[in-house]
Amino acid sequence: MRMQRLFLIGPMGAGKTTLGRLIAQDLGYDFVDSDRVIEARTGVTIPTIFDIEGEEGFRERESRIIDELTQRDRIVLATGGGAILRPENRRWLHERGFVVYLKVSIRQQLERTMRDRSRPLLQTPDPAATLTRLAEIRKPLYEETAHFSINTNHSRTRTLKNKIVAAYNAATTAEQE
Repeated sequence: MRMQRLFLIGPMGAGKTTLGRLIAQDLGYDFVDSDRVIEARTGVTIPTIFDIEGEEGFRERESRIIDELTQRDRIVLATGGGAILRPENRRWLHERGFVVYLKVSIRQQLERTMRDRSRPLLQTPDPAATLTRLAEIRKPLYEETAHFSINTNHSRTRTLKNKIVAAYNAATTAEQE
């Protein structure tokens, strides 16, 4: 495991982008959000990619980006919630860096994402049912991929950041011994 790479995984609304920026600042690394990279390279939004290419087309683009970004050093990478669906993505993440699974309750996810129209999988009559179904499929994949897990429901952002950085530093130190 190379230790100049910290990857954040977890469902939408878990805090990957918010925490990722803080962690990167703390470590002096670059912060990259894989979804923003996909949007920048295609020139369109994630919902537009879903509309035109479907989820499969999006996942193909996402895998190429994850392969590329997980090879960069001095990076904190926030992945999309479904990035762990493909086995190759899980392998790249787990083998190439320190993976942190940000856990969050369905209720918190709903609170944090209810006004966000840029989440194609939530544009349904029953977002809570969708989030529950996604959690059932994805939770074991997040757990399998992660080196460290932390619940983001109620802790303050700075507290979470400090705990993640401490876990990362401990793993880095252990690897060097």
